[in-house]
Order: sequence, then structure tokens, then C-alpha cells
Amino acid sequence: MGWRANATSHLEKWLSAIGALCGIAAIYAVTHWVLPGEAAIWVVASMGASAVLLFAVPHGALSQPWAVLGGQVLSAIVGVICQRLFPDQPFTPALAVGAAILVMHYARCIHPPGGATALAAVSGGPAITALGFHYALSPVLLNVVLILAVAVAFNGLFAWRRYPAPLARLPATPKLPAGPSPEDLYHALRKMDSYIDVQFDDLLKILQLAQEHAKAQRLTPDDVLLGASYSNALSGDAWAVRQVIDDHPDKRGRQDQVVYKVVSGAGKGNTGVCRRQDLLDWAAHAVVAQGDGWVRVSAQESAKIALQRQITGETPLP
Repeated sequence: MGWRANATSHLEKWLSAIGALCGIAAIYAVTHWVLPGEAAIWVVASMGASAVLLFAVPHGALSQPWAVLGGQVLSAIVGVICQRLFPDQPFTPALAVGAAILVMHYARCIHPPGGATALAAVSGGPAITALGFHYALSPVLLNVVLILAVAVAFNGLFAWRRYPAPLARLPATPKLPAGPSPEDLYHALRKMDSYIDVQFDDLLKILQLAQEHAKAQRLTPDDVLLGASYSNALSGDAWAVRQVIDDHPDKRGRQDQVVYKVVSGAGKGNTGVCRRQDLLDWAAHAVVAQGDGWVRVSAQESAKIALQRQITGETPLP
């Protein structure tokens, strides 16, 4: 359904809300000064959607200044053109939104609220229709400038919310450990052939942090414990889980071997013998069975749970 865990801190959530409050307060005042009554509601609604992006997702590609400025103003112009060419036709609202998306794509300024701005130019009522192309300048352009100014000022108060992206205080191109290169990531994005709402530098930073975390969690010889289970973390038919069923930690060097059994995945039921280092080279992390699957835990936790289950007779060691 699209629901997923949110790693955003409570502070970040509150800052997003406060920033949007400040931005919309300025927009609302100016809009009602320029447009009377119900006509103002359409523009406020459109800018409200922009506020969500600018203050809740300030790092997103859809939130950057050109996306906001170009997406809003160009969509307003497209909406006015559609209304003038096909005034009050049943298909005009749909045409305005579709044409606005096409223009935003080619102008490289995709901004979802722009669709609402184009729709408002057609369906906003006589007050907006009477403005003609002036609608794109005031209130749309005026409101965009205001909300961008608030976004720059507010987000700039906090280092991790830098806005716009070129003003980032983090290195523009993080140094990556061994793994996919920036060119590899760019190729992957091109192969997906879909608009991804993430700055390329942010994607590199995410990869760097993920690889640093994986390196910090790398198993050591002391993590190979009797009873613990280990996964190779591969996908598809290559995935497997091995459980250590015999261990001789006092024997080091060439005789440092462990006996394991494949308890899940490829080769399930098979047993084998290998050097401790070979198991470490094969394993990505320790795991423990939970429900119908396996979850990542420390090697110590995996061995402890295996021992507890052996004592209770739930899942004795093979």
C-alpha cells in the first residue's frame, strides 16, 4: 500500500511543520491581498502542496528552486493558454494538467503542485480567469518568490536541512569505499527510466553511509560461535543460512575448522566443513529465525537464542 517505516526524527518533523506554517502564513496574506474571496483558495492550495515539499522534503529534486519556480510559473502559463484556446470546455482542465506535466518534464522542473496551479487557471472561477497571463506573475510568481525566500531562510538555520542543495555544507561528492562507482549509479538510474525524487549527491551519501555501516558490522573470527546461524545475504536461489554445529576455537591456523549445516535456502539439509575464515568470507551477517523468516542480529545473540531453544527443546541443534 506504500506505507513504510519513517526514520525521520521528531525534531525534523516539528521543524517541517513550523517551516510550512511560516511559509504559508506569508503566502496566505499576499494571496488574499491580490485575489478576493474564493479565487484565493486555489492558489493557497497549490502553494500548500509546495510547502510540503520545501519544508518536509527540502533535499528532494522536486523541492529545488528551479523545480518550484519553473513548475509553478510554467504550469500557470500553460493553464492560461488552455483556457484561452478552449474556454469552458469539459476537457480543458484535463488538458491543462497533462500539458503542464509535459512542459515540466522537458523544462526539467517537475513539481507536482504545478498541476494544481494549471488546473486553477482553468477551474478557478471568473476572478482567476479574468487575470489572464497576469495570473502567472501575480499571485503565482509573487507567491513562489515568497515561499522560496522563507524556505531558504528557515532551512538555512539548520545545517542538515541545507536549502537549496547547492548550498549543502556536506562534501559535494563523498568518497566512496570499494563498490559501485557514481557512474554505475547514474547508469542504474537511467536504466530505471523513471523520475526519482532524490539528488544524485544525496544518493552517493546514502551509499557511503550504508557501506560504512556494513563495514562496521563485518564479522570477525570471534563472531563464529557454536549454534549461531549466518546468512550470505544474497538474493534469489543463491540465498542460504548456515548454522555452526561444531566448533574448535582452541585450534587455530590451518586446523581452525567449523562444521555447519545449511538450515535454510540453497542446499538446505546439507552439512559441510570449512575453515573459520572461509565461513567469514561466505557470511554477510548473523541471523536468527523469526516467524516465517530470518532477521539480522549479532552473532552472540544468534548463539544465545539457539542455546535457549535447544534447552527448551524448541529447535535443538542438528
